[in-house]
Amino acid sequence: MLERTARKNRTEVTFVLPPEEPAGDVSVVGDFNGWTPGTHRLTPRADGNRAVTVRLEAQRVHQFRYLAAGDYWFNEDEADGREGVNSRLTT
Repeated sequence: MLERTARKNRTEVTFVLPPEEPAGDVSVVGDFNGWTPGTHRLTPRADGNRAVTVRLEAQRVHQFRYLAAGDYWFNEDEADGREGVNSRLTT
């Protein structure tokens, strides 16, 4: 799930996943962090889900995927579309 909050000149996007699906560590990896695993790691929040918030420049198109333990890559079902194998997000 994606939660978006518009701010002046930027959009805060919160990437949200259920507590144990998939199991283990998960990070969001994309063009906004140089495709570097672990930079934006999802952590537990009060409602039990895991999440991370990333501040992105407004009016941009980004590509991203999730990376879970065991080199398991997957996409966001609620993304704005796909760019090849990646999820697409428009801020």
